[in-house]
Amino acid sequence: MKVTEYFERSAGTTLTSFEVLPPLKGGSMQDIFDILDPLMEFKPPFVDVTYHREEFVYKMQTSGYYEKTAIRKRPGTVGICASIMHRYGVDAVPHLICGGFSIEETENALIDLHFLGINNVLALRGDARQFEDKFTPEPNGHKFAVDLVRQIQDMNNGVYLDANIDKGSKTEFCIGVAAYPEKHFEAPNLDQDIKYLKEKVNAGASYIVTQMFFDNKKYFEFVDKCRAAGIDVPIVPGLKPLTRKYQLNSIPRKFFINFPEELVKEVAKTDEKNINQVGIEWCIAQSKELKAAGVPCLHYYTMGDSNTTIKIASSL
Repeated sequence: MKVTEYFERSAGTTLTSFEVLPPLKGGSMQDIFDILDPLMEFKPPFVDVTYHREEFVYKMQTSGYYEKTAIRKRPGTVGICASIMHRYGVDAVPHLICGGFSIEETENALIDLHFLGINNVLALRGDARQFEDKFTPEPNGHKFAVDLVRQIQDMNNGVYLDANIDKGSKTEFCIGVAAYPEKHFEAPNLDQDIKYLKEKVNAGASYIVTQMFFDNKKYFEFVDKCRAAGIDVPIVPGLKPLTRKYQLNSIPRKFFINFPEELVKEVAKTDEKNINQVGIEWCIAQSKELKAAGVPCLHYYTMGDSNTTIKIASSL
């Protein structure tokens, strides 16, 4: 079933969903099952599976020259989605990214997903490669997420890259996209970022999932701005608890988001061993306020830590 159909059938009840990372190369599906098994008691209608683009290493050859070699640190998103659906009977939402894929490779991935009966995708541009200061698209690949959305929507209309395909099979992908309540770091301001977001919705996106945030006021203000701009699709808040003191520096640096002063002060005066509890309590308070406001779904970034997520979801 489509993600948006779950929202429609919930009749205003706030759903709970989770996002998992593929295991590192060499890992197994059991790594994913160990995270999801205890989370199934919360009856998530769908589970997101991230995709990490290839990275490069430089290997010295016998000639003394270095050869640039592509590696994939976290492969298996499509296979993981199929396994999750088979084991739990819930829908899986694979993340599709622009980086590392040509448009032909993207089309082939979408065909595989369609054949597997996976009809939800989250369309993302993706991050720049490690050690690169800006995003570089693959040759003959998409530069922006909106172009990826358009390609997916074309396939929903039976339009394929090969112009010789007449009356191609229509896919039924429900397309989600990302948003940033505190704006994407590359956008000049929030209004412009919302303009880009509306372009993705106009191109075919049916729902939105936000980057993590720690101040609900930022989310509510963002939703109001989106509605004022004519964006009327569901906007799902993405949540992640603070678990370590060093994250006060690492999260703003990596994700370009701010911490509320109240949370910073609480963490600063807390021993490291108790930081996780502070983060849990803060996320519980966020979740309860968001749920009371009638958000369609609470989407938790598990980051491989099901125990923390269980404590938060259990409180609701």
